[in-house]
Amino acid sequence: MSGPLTCSVSDLSAMLGPNATAAAEYICGQLGTVNNKFTDAAYAVDNTYLLFSAYLVFSMQIGFAMLCAGSVRAKNTMNIMLTNVLDAAAGGLFYYLFGYAFAFGGSSEGFIGRHNFALRDFPTLTSDYSYFLYQWSFAIAAAGITSGSIAERTQFVAYLIYSSFLTGFVYPVVSHWFWSPFGWASPFRSADDRLFNTGAIDFAGSGVVHMVGGIAGLWGALVEGPRRGRFEKSGRAIALRGHSASLVVLGTFLLWFGWYGFNPGSFTKILVPYETGSSYGQWSGIGRTAVTTTLAGSTAALTTLFGKRLLSGHWNVTDVCNGLLGGFAAITGGCSVVEPWAAIVCGFVAALVLIGCNKLADIVQYDDPLEAAQLHGGCGAWGLIFVGLFAKEKYLNEVYGETPGRPYGLLMGGGGKLLGAQLVQILVVAGWVSATMGTLFFLLKRLGLLRISEKDEMAGMDMTRHGGFAYMYYDNDDESHRAIQLQRVDPGSPFPRSVTPRV
Repeated sequence: MSGPLTCSVSDLSAMLGPNATAAAEYICGQLGTVNNKFTDAAYAVDNTYLLFSAYLVFSMQIGFAMLCAGSVRAKNTMNIMLTNVLDAAAGGLFYYLFGYAFAFGGSSEGFIGRHNFALRDFPTLTSDYSYFLYQWSFAIAAAGITSGSIAERTQFVAYLIYSSFLTGFVYPVVSHWFWSPFGWASPFRSADDRLFNTGAIDFAGSGVVHMVGGIAGLWGALVEGPRRGRFEKSGRAIALRGHSASLVVLGTFLLWFGWYGFNPGSFTKILVPYETGSSYGQWSGIGRTAVTTTLAGSTAALTTLFGKRLLSGHWNVTDVCNGLLGGFAAITGGCSVVEPWAAIVCGFVAALVLIGCNKLADIVQYDDPLEAAQLHGGCGAWGLIFVGLFAKEKYLNEVYGETPGRPYGLLMGGGGKLLGAQLVQILVVAGWVSATMGTLFFLLKRLGLLRISEKDEMAGMDMTRHGGFAYMYYDNDDESHRAIQLQRVDPGSPFPRSVTPRV
């Protein structure tokens, strides 16, 4: 709404006849009641919109679970599904106790929040429970990204420790820097107190969510090392393909659907007019954001399709799904402040970034079963740079408040200050996550809590850690499973008496 209705008894009584004052008081009272109803309705609509967006973002956990399950071998399905469930459960508790306060509690130094632990003194004048729920759904998304990087070889206790630490401390500090009005690099600070007079623009989290999750996963996978059999002694990469392309596609579509809460939902309000008395308002920005999100993902998917066809000679559905998600991760930071045509550029470059990062990963023998570090870390970083190049001044003023002389995209004529702020964000996010999560993974390794034994890894964690396989079959190329079954049935026989050997 543009503002409250106003009524002055003194002004109105001068225009009325006998009993003017009483009549004016009555009319103004009725108008005040109507105004309060409109205000209440506006709050209800905005909170309902935010709650619906939170539900959409939370539904992405289903997508993460399906994507992760399809991308690992069948013998580790139960393990990766359980880690996805616990990312949400542990993240919910620790974000409630500590995370939200660190992220959005008031601070004086701009580094970390200090109020609202366990939602004490909550709701506030600016935040309600719907806002907490929405931010929690973002926190567990970051944790879900990391779990994919260290899949198929990580002890279960390590998942619990890193997930709690990430959602309760590491991620909230980053979100405080860039999303809280108190954060040192926030665009919501007063105009004369912003980083490079602009603050870093990361609307829905290319850096705050995707880079945090991706870099955390990068350190986890680096410290653990690759899965057994992933690289030959000569250095040649061996594909350890996931067991279900169907689950990968299902998970991708669920993530795509949830992204319409992730990006458009980050406005948090819908009843905000940009031009009083017109059809143009925040609802228009929300629609544009959904369009830019769609175009970036679609372009990245098609670019990956043809790019990988030229490189490998195959039309690979898993690669296309990852390309699509890479486009989404890249556009997330600038989805609300760029034109639709720029989103196509974003998606095209994001696909090239992902392909390049995967090539580099093979060269350095880095193993990430879901390409999470490459996809979320690499494409997320490109997304921040993209904002510094293509952000439009008009949209920045609509989304972040009117500021005369606000820096905007370099290629749009806005100078290099915004791009400088974006580069600072990339550096500080990479440095902070490396210092915290890298140290945690090193400590877990030294304590013997990080990686499972070679025997358990070859057999699969479903059987050794979770009481049995998720399916009543095994991978055709999984010789370890066959060897275990042979030994259990008849240690002295080359084949089990009750099972026909599979070839």
